[in-house]
Amino acid sequence: MTTTLHPAVERADLLIGLKRYDDARELLAQRLAEDPEDIRAWVELARSHVEDKEDGAKALEATEQALALNAQDIGALLMHARALRVGGRFPETEGVLREVIRLAPDYWFGYARLADWLWRIRAIRSGQGTGEIRREDLQAGLREAGLIAQEAIRLGPEQVYAYEVAWLIADMSADRSAADRMDEAILRLDPQHELALARRTEKAATASGVKAKEAATLYADALASAPGSTPMRQGLDVASYRLLRGVRWPALLCLALAAAGIDLFATDGETQRELPLVLGQRLWDLVPMAVVWVLGALLRYRRLRAGIQVNLHSLIRRFAWSRVVLGQAAWAMLCALLITQVPWTERTVPLVLFWSGVVPSVATMWFDRPKTR
Repeated sequence: MTTTLHPAVERADLLIGLKRYDDARELLAQRLAEDPEDIRAWVELARSHVEDKEDGAKALEATEQALALNAQDIGALLMHARALRVGGRFPETEGVLREVIRLAPDYWFGYARLADWLWRIRAIRSGQGTGEIRREDLQAGLREAGLIAQEAIRLGPEQVYAYEVAWLIADMSADRSAADRMDEAILRLDPQHELALARRTEKAATASGVKAKEAATLYADALASAPGSTPMRQGLDVASYRLLRGVRWPALLCLALAAAGIDLFATDGETQRELPLVLGQRLWDLVPMAVVWVLGALLRYRRLRAGIQVNLHSLIRRFAWSRVVLGQAAWAMLCALLITQVPWTERTVPLVLFWSGVVPSVATMWFDRPKTR
């Protein structure tokens, strides 16, 4: 399917890749003035309009000029199909793509493109008039497209696009096992494929029983392969927020230890400690709190990957709920310190402090849970 291009057409191709469409069209116009029978120049001119999405009519005009020179040119036919889609004549692309397959029955891309668009065309036709797509029409279109996609894979077993099409069809058909197989095939061919890597990572990170640290590590590892992936960055943010949510538990545990240290709640059969507590006892109450924070938060944080630590700091700046969570933990700790370190002579104020520290955190734990999804 490769042909020799005129140097001007090659330069135009590069310009289109750089999205310098006007420069490319100017260059192609000069080339076509020299040789109006250069099919590749007409095809590139159509491509400049298709990718710029500026004018579907001009794209169609260019592909029609190319097909007038050679109605069986595969590149011109494929570009004509794209021009039809941009020009609002999507259903007509089916006939063009079937002509591509007829002319080049061993060319994998014709099958892949038809499979990619066929089920959409069936859906459009099903919804004409009523505006509602009939489920049976969509399923029939997906089955037909799936068979064509498998033929594309057979003819182009090393072509990522063929597997991407098959994945999309499996996903639309709610066939998760087939979609997972396509993702594995895509990653075998392209280990840095952003979408497939994001889907596989999300599946592993959101599996039942996966803890926040494990999920964050999975996303961080995946981002090392595809650092520009927006879905994985969002996933890392969610996992990082789950880690931040956990910081309230050590604070609440310290609050419980403070209440126990001052015998805040009376127990049947036991006499409460006499207030105020001596200085030595008040200082000793700080020891278990320090142990809780060292084991429950500091060491856990230090063991996180550097990328996760950086993202935690970034998340605190970017996401208001992260600051709310840290504020609640700090408030609970302040209440715990006030309960244990002030020489209270009665338990009324410490009791108010205890519930003041507990209620804000407990009240929002379920409320902010959806933020972790």
